[in-house]
Amino acid sequence: MAKNELTKKSSFSRRDFLKTSGAGAAVVSSGVWSQVAAQESKAASEKLNILCIGTANRASADIDGVKGENIVALCDIDSNYLGRAAARFKGSRTYADYREAIAKESGKVDAAVIATADHNHAPAAIRAINEGMHVYCEKPLTHTVHEARVIAEAAKAKGVATQLGTQIHAGENYRRVVEIVQAGVLGDITEAHVWVGKGWGGGDRPKAGQKPPENLSWDLWLGPAPERPYAAGRYHPAQWRRWWDFGQGTLGDMACHYMDLPFWALDLRHPTACKAEGPSVHPETCPLGLKVEYQFPARGDAPPTKLTWYDGNLIPREVAGERVPGSGVMFVGSQGNMYANYGSYKLFPADKFAEFKPPKQTIDRSIGHHAEWIKACKDGSPTTCNFDYSGALTESVLLGNVAFRTGQALDWDAKELKATNCPAADQYIRKEYRKGWEVA
Repeated sequence: MAKNELTKKSSFSRRDFLKTSGAGAAVVSSGVWSQVAAQESKAASEKLNILCIGTANRASADIDGVKGENIVALCDIDSNYLGRAAARFKGSRTYADYREAIAKESGKVDAAVIATADHNHAPAAIRAINEGMHVYCEKPLTHTVHEARVIAEAAKAKGVATQLGTQIHAGENYRRVVEIVQAGVLGDITEAHVWVGKGWGGGDRPKAGQKPPENLSWDLWLGPAPERPYAAGRYHPAQWRRWWDFGQGTLGDMACHYMDLPFWALDLRHPTACKAEGPSVHPETCPLGLKVEYQFPARGDAPPTKLTWYDGNLIPREVAGERVPGSGVMFVGSQGNMYANYGSYKLFPADKFAEFKPPKQTIDRSIGHHAEWIKACKDGSPTTCNFDYSGALTESVLLGNVAFRTGQALDWDAKELKATNCPAADQYIRKEYRKGWEVA
């Protein structure tokens, strides 16, 4: 049997097992169970065959996170980046177009790691999911609210293991903060404030374009986005976040990291209302500063909660009466407040909590954010930032930019993905795609 046929057979055996065992989806006879269990024992010890879509910058860090598995295929629109990655993983198959990579690698790879510009996340993810591949995708999960719902539902239907690239979620401090909040130390929490002093935005579209460099497949970089000329230093490799066609500004860049903490700790999911303020809306580029207020409904015994996001030149210097650094999260509760970031936390008022002892640890230490996903691909165990959780997080994050761009406070129907009081929001909740790049 040819090597690729062996790989294909092993891959399908693992997927078939996960479909029946990962969620307890089917009851099998003891004879069949013995056979399947034997297959799984082997599958758990085997390495995954992985396709990496994007190979440089943040993508390089993701590759490092999974390099203990078999990196068998690589895809990048920049041949310089691709060449360097291929030199690391000799014998890997290389592609410029992720659509071709996913189609040709179907049945040969078990999983895909996606770390492209935001506007290509969903088109790549939906194609990989539809081929039965497990998916790790960088944040934000998608470029639009609607795409996040589509991707989450597709992943659930296919039963694949998923993880959003919010690596801080695996850190110890986030876990201790969640335990403190959920133990009721702060009482009823009615407000959470989240801020990041970064400003991805500003600027106008270049009046003239240039010929793309030979190493760059510009049309493939554009992917689903409307055609526009290449302009040196304005889009690829790093400036795309400031443009609405490709990114979502600082909110899209950082909120999935920082809003993740109150989402997790307070068991948030979908807001009922959202409003935003900032500079005048620019048709091409994101704002250099933004403030967004989300209203979340009561959850069980937890009261309704207002979550406020600030970025760029609109970040606060004082929150809940306390001077604060340039980024972080503040929980405001009936029994006290807590500031937290990715590495530390502090309770207020300081004299009240001078003798504070943390509650018993209830959240296990993570084996690593990428490692969680790899384990889930092999044995069906859960991940902490699967696309059901992180899809809802992404929807809420991106809704802030919808509110900003409409200039209107939105009454939000999450079930229908509709701003019931603002039909103009539809154009930002969903988007048009160039032919051949659709998400459905």
